[in-house]
Amino acid sequence: MARVVAGVAVPGEVLLVLCLAAGVRPPVWVTGGVEGLVLGVLLLEGWLLGSLRRRTGSWREAVRAVVPERVRRLLLHELRACASLGRWVARRPHGVRPGDLAAAYTGPQTAMMYGLLFVSVIETVGLALLIPWPAVHRVVLVLDVYGMLLVLALHAACVTRPHVVRPDGTLRIRYGALFDLTVPPDAVASARVDRRYPEGRLVTLTEDGVLDLIVGSQTTVTLELNRPLEFRRPLGARARARTVRFHADDPRALVTALRQPAA
Repeated sequence: MARVVAGVAVPGEVLLVLCLAAGVRPPVWVTGGVEGLVLGVLLLEGWLLGSLRRRTGSWREAVRAVVPERVRRLLLHELRACASLGRWVARRPHGVRPGDLAAAYTGPQTAMMYGLLFVSVIETVGLALLIPWPAVHRVVLVLDVYGMLLVLALHAACVTRPHVVRPDGTLRIRYGALFDLTVPPDAVASARVDRRYPEGRLVTLTEDGVLDLIVGSQTTVTLELNRPLEFRRPLGARARARTVRFHADDPRALVTALRQPAA
């Protein structure tokens, strides 16, 4: 029932905001009705969340029962990416301990990220000059600034979350806050420098278990496994891979560290 009411209230609230931004003033009873419906949905969701909290004994379990996993993971990705901005400024990489080898992978995408940021700035300035309505201009400005912040945060997450090779040969393959796979040393059959230019999305898995983690349309390291390893896609789906191909800016150093772990 709560989801049905939310499905009516949320589009109504969005439509009301768009009307106000465009300078259209709906009748008072329409505005009051929509706001009252949204308030009722919030109170209902709060009551359901509290009820689940008392039943499960944990806020985390209650949130998992109410919020879909994909929504939770997207929100978590954005929060981690925004937190990475502070790590980037402070030069504090995430998950890198003394003795670890941190392998960067942002080389092929850095120019593209800064180019996208530059285009966003130009778009923001252009729309500020072209849009004559102050209310619409403020809404677009907030969206544009938030978009630029997300671009910077995504790049900062990739910079501060490099691949990591532990002294014992454990490999942690990452892409920002979106992907994280730990490969134990006893699961590695072979590792080699192997530059490829695959096509597809960031995480691409073939039917025969070959996982491509593509950065800038390329991969430089191929990791053959002696057993399938389970991983999670950015939105939470689980899958298995027997071969992992990913990018590292200095693939030879990473492969050497995997082949010659510290005693």
